[in-house]
Amino acid sequence: MDRHRLYLQDLKNAWKRLQEAVSKTQENIASEDYPYFRDSAIQRFGFTFEILWKTIKVYLEREGLSPKSPRSSFREFFSLGYLTEADMALLFQMIEDRNATAHTYRERVAEEIFSRLKQYLEITAKIIHILEETP
Repeated sequence: MDRHRLYLQDLKNAWKRLQEAVSKTQENIASEDYPYFRDSAIQRFGFTFEILWKTIKVYLEREGLSPKSPRSSFREFFSLGYLTEADMALLFQMIEDRNATAHTYRERVAEEIFSRLKQYLEITAKIIHILEETP
């Protein structure tokens, strides 16, 4: 299995675990353990974000490109026609939220990030699908 496919498999696993964490958090929204579940989902988001951009980076390297950051990876992927401008806006928000995860001790920040995790699951699923369809 080539490097791209290994990264893609790791991304799919991380996406699934994030999906499970979001679902479990929603099940426990009225529980006193809600903050624990929410914070766990946010931590999973961080893991998923890292493997997402690195999977795109590896794909782009196969295409002869050499992005160095999440932002440049997303831009290059967009320039190949795989993403819409709305997708890009969401991915740039994702970068901001990943950077803000260090501040989830602030309830407002944690709630804001958690409120967007479903959208992040959707864009990640879209990217997984695109990458699975490419040779």
